[in-house]
Amino acid sequence: MSDRIYYLDHAAATPVDAQVLAAMQPYYSDNFFNPSSPYAPAVAVRRDYEMAKSKLASTIGAKADEIVITAGATESINLAFSSAVSHVVVSAIEHDGVLAAARRINYDKAKPTHKGIIEPATVASLITPETDLVSVQLANNEIGTIQPIRDIVSVVEAERARRKEAGETRPIYMHCDGSQGFGQIDVNIARLGVDMLTLNSGKMYGPKQVGLLWVKPGVKIVPVIIGGGQERGLRSGTENVAGVIGFAAAAEKAYTHRKSESERLQNLRDRMQQDLIKNFDDLIVSGHPKKRLPGSLHISLPGIDGERLVFSLETEGVLVATGSACAANKGTRSHVLTAIGMTDAEADGSLRITLGRLSDDESLKTATSIIIQHIQREKERVGRA
Repeated sequence: MSDRIYYLDHAAATPVDAQVLAAMQPYYSDNFFNPSSPYAPAVAVRRDYEMAKSKLASTIGAKADEIVITAGATESINLAFSSAVSHVVVSAIEHDGVLAAARRINYDKAKPTHKGIIEPATVASLITPETDLVSVQLANNEIGTIQPIRDIVSVVEAERARRKEAGETRPIYMHCDGSQGFGQIDVNIARLGVDMLTLNSGKMYGPKQVGLLWVKPGVKIVPVIIGGGQERGLRSGTENVAGVIGFAAAAEKAYTHRKSESERLQNLRDRMQQDLIKNFDDLIVSGHPKKRLPGSLHISLPGIDGERLVFSLETEGVLVATGSACAANKGTRSHVLTAIGMTDAEADGSLRITLGRLSDDESLKTATSIIIQHIQREKERVGRA
């Protein structure tokens, strides 16, 4: 493998920002105290923990007592799904964490358009009087498509109004997995209008295994981890103080620099996309051309072996993916690409390229050149040059 690394898989993981790491360090050493203990140093740690929660909440327009700290997005999703007992509607292109939670309940999947958009009318057609929960992601982790969450919320609100008028008492909630997109697009609970929102520290240059679930006041969820009653009894376990300090620092930095970073990533992504299209007239770009995460580029070249290409690129230090890290780990074809109507040949010839803070103009030019060379070699190997 090359000594130089060109990291183009920011959707899978991001490095912990240096400032974030510095903010966390004291809580592993000097300020190690359990925030539930009664003595002064522990009380000071409790104060810092609560302040970090307040900072986190403010980045999405929420209050600290409305968020529950968890060990990552998957736990947050499971906690959100505790609100459902009868029927849920999810999009067919959700992350595996959402789909796995839905399978434990009676559920229906909303099919996307071929650009990956979940249309509100499709969601409406699947809601029944038994539906407890609708869950649609903010942005897709493979093709980058940004969903019309506010419009889908309007569908949920219309069903809620219908039930009230009919005298039906079953609540219906709207959950959104916002793990992908924070720091690239606007994530504000008032503008989204959702009842619950999941965020993941590890996707925004914070520590891994730290997440949150924002819960709108009045929404009833059931703890999935019980014990000492931390997090208002909704998520027991000694608080991960260092993790939350880091999460807050990462969220604040991502929030502050969102507009400039989004513009930077989009310019880089668009130039890379143009270079690839110029070299391969059979290249397919997936996702909505305008409603897409700025740093997301998903390409397919029918007839080539995407997995083989990933390993080939790694020899020269270019790190990309064929789909989500979870799907790759299972060795399965992407359910996202199948849902948007890709043929097996198109899906198998896919690369997911996601840019971030480790991406700059010079390194991306080199990485793009390497990718073009390796695609050409792969095409020659399979006789499609």
